[in-house]
Amino acid sequence: MSDAIAYERVGDIAVLKAQNPPVNALGYDVRVGLVEGIERAEADEGVRAVLIYGDGTTWFAGADIKEFGKTPKEPYLPDVCNRIEACPLIVVSAMHGTALGGGLEIALSTHYRVAVPKARMGLPEVHLGLIPGATGTQRLPRLTGVPAALDIVTSGRQFGAKEALELGVIDKIEEGEPREIGLAYARELLESGASRRAVSELAAPEAIDFDAAYETALKKSRGQLSPAYGVRAVQAACELPFAEGIAKERALFMELMQTDQRQGMIHAFFSERAVSKLPELKGVEPRDVSAIGVIGGGTMGAGIATAALLAGLDVVLIEMSAEAAEAARGRIEGNLQGALKRGKIDQAKFEHLTQKALTPATDYEALSDVDLVVEAVFEEMGVKKDVFTKLDKVCKKGAVLASNTSYLDVDEIAACTSRPEDVIGLHFFSPAHVMKLLEVVVADKTAPEVVATGFALGKKLGKISVRAGVCDGFIGNRILKTYRTAAEHMVLDGASPYQIDKALTDFGFAMGPYAVADLAGLDIGWATRKRLAPTRDARERVPTYADKLCEEGNFGQKTGKGYYIYEAGKRAGVPNPEVMELIEAERKELGITPREFSDEEIVRRYMAAMVNEGAKVLEEGIARRPLDIDMVFLFGYGFPRYYGGPMKWADIVGLPGLLDDIKSYAEEDDYFWKPAALLEKLVAEGRTFDDMNKAAS
Repeated sequence: MSDAIAYERVGDIAVLKAQNPPVNALGYDVRVGLVEGIERAEADEGVRAVLIYGDGTTWFAGADIKEFGKTPKEPYLPDVCNRIEACPLIVVSAMHGTALGGGLEIALSTHYRVAVPKARMGLPEVHLGLIPGATGTQRLPRLTGVPAALDIVTSGRQFGAKEALELGVIDKIEEGEPREIGLAYARELLESGASRRAVSELAAPEAIDFDAAYETALKKSRGQLSPAYGVRAVQAACELPFAEGIAKERALFMELMQTDQRQGMIHAFFSERAVSKLPELKGVEPRDVSAIGVIGGGTMGAGIATAALLAGLDVVLIEMSAEAAEAARGRIEGNLQGALKRGKIDQAKFEHLTQKALTPATDYEALSDVDLVVEAVFEEMGVKKDVFTKLDKVCKKGAVLASNTSYLDVDEIAACTSRPEDVIGLHFFSPAHVMKLLEVVVADKTAPEVVATGFALGKKLGKISVRAGVCDGFIGNRILKTYRTAAEHMVLDGASPYQIDKALTDFGFAMGPYAVADLAGLDIGWATRKRLAPTRDARERVPTYADKLCEEGNFGQKTGKGYYIYEAGKRAGVPNPEVMELIEAERKELGITPREFSDEEIVRRYMAAMVNEGAKVLEEGIARRPLDIDMVFLFGYGFPRYYGGPMKWADIVGLPGLLDDIKSYAEEDDYFWKPAALLEKLVAEGRTFDDMNKAAS
């Protein structure tokens, strides 16, 4: 038998123990071992039941990621599941840890299921651009009914043992070691005369309006195919005999395997795990951080403080006055109330965080014992330098001094202190207790252990941390400025902000750029344009209609009017007619005859600008790898995950065609559309951005 599955006999029960650390992944050896174990039990005279359980910390946690992108060897997982279920003996699974994907499908193939109270389950394949492909979509609805099965299959969410019992996914919850509770349950079943109970032999579930469910899944996922395919697979469980349903599930699974979306989502899966693994930090120990300071208690500062408190850190929050400090406390308490309502914390924890772990103050001396300080004050260099000069005087030796600046030069900020090696950029995204992205901005003199501390803090806060170099806007906002400029050019030349927003939400973005600008506040872009005006190249095309909108006090959602008009209490707005009036006036002033843009051209130009600037960011070393840019845009800018990020999207659509388009756009504006040298080099060598990721790994 395969070493990955151990065989033991306890009385009339055969025990199959998975021993494939660390997570008992369902690789080739495990699959072989399960089939051999079932066959041995059947041949073992006197055996009446089989128990399957996992050694170590978990049941089968899912597929073996080493097999991703490869053709697996037989026995295939669907065949293993069917072989387990076909066993004439009673087969029991005893689950602990996580039973995800194929792990849950194995459990559904057994005849009875018991789990410890803390066990968690789910079918997360949609997050890889796939559907469950080992009979899960056929067995699950026979146990739970269609609505619950659709929720589990199309969301990919995890659920606990209590919910699993309520849904009928498991039969029993017991405290204890999986081997012992499994043996006890198997004995109980044998003593009660329980019969073998195959899920495939249960009645087909009652059908619903699957066409409506398909459309709902497609709309909810903003064009991601796998949830909608999951609907069709569950439909097969209702309408086809079990064997035909399995064949339909497999056909849908294989269809998704060939899609660009699956490519993009597999890339996102692996990149998310690789992004914080930096060769430069190998063997570098981060500094200890148990208490942090936050300067500024506005939306951003309160969000950072909330994230830190929820991660178990003590927080000293500095504001300019007692009134402002109390207002900041109120914002943080409001954020924590949200966590309380969602069950993330209980009332006792809420009171501890707000009354003991949080210390609002107005005197910088209160920061003398903190291990790390993040400033989140007004985005102006003079203000930042004033803060860092004060921090330099009061913070203890070895404290990390971090700026949350979105654009400004971290080297210049560090230079105003006597300890530039302790200074780093930690660029959070608002709301900071919700958004997953953290750009760790490494200045020229930042010490390696300070960089390691930034990444360790990001991990503690549950962030996706990405290393960035120093330039105006770092990775995300620098590229944002470029593709926003491409959008502005299209508006001047004939498109409307509303057509652009729609084209990009249809592409898969959570929001279009003009709706995003309204949400962030138009005054931010206005301030940036004014800051950059003195050094602007004369060849730049810079529209003025957005400035005129701001001059009238229209800053977006916060003022109720921007590109859109917002009614009180409503997040979505309606187009502001004044915007098109300003645009048309500017076109007339510039002598521009507007032309039509198709949605396809809008998306192509927008994405070409994003990728071209991304290539320049790589050339300059601001981002080390293309996957760093991809993670910034997936987790900070609402980029559709199923494309894997902008650089992966470029690989999928083809770099040569994209470069050709950029060169054609350059014929009308050779300043803005100058092709990145790196992009030209990759095309000339027949290489991709993904090749760069592999070379850097």
